[in-house]
Amino acid sequence: MENILTVSYPQELAFSLKMQTAEFATEMRKLTIIKLYEIGKISSSLASKILKLNRVDFFEQINKYQVSVFSYNSEQELLNDIENA
Repeated sequence: MENILTVSYPQELAFSLKMQTAEFATEMRKLTIIKLYEIGKISSSLASKILKLNRVDFFEQINKYQVSVFSYNSEQELLNDIENA
């Protein structure tokens, strides 16, 4: 089951990005899902499912938006993970 969310925005926003309405809506949907993944609210598995991508393609997509596959809050957290590998 899918729900529909309606968001109002000024027409010049899509125009300034040189996007048609449908393209703008698709981009906003993608950006929302990527941001939820980036802040740790959803998994890559769920994000890729929502965007109808396999996980490899999802990871390629987030790279285009400068979002890391890794979600370490500090250098120490990364070092601990490497040490425990």
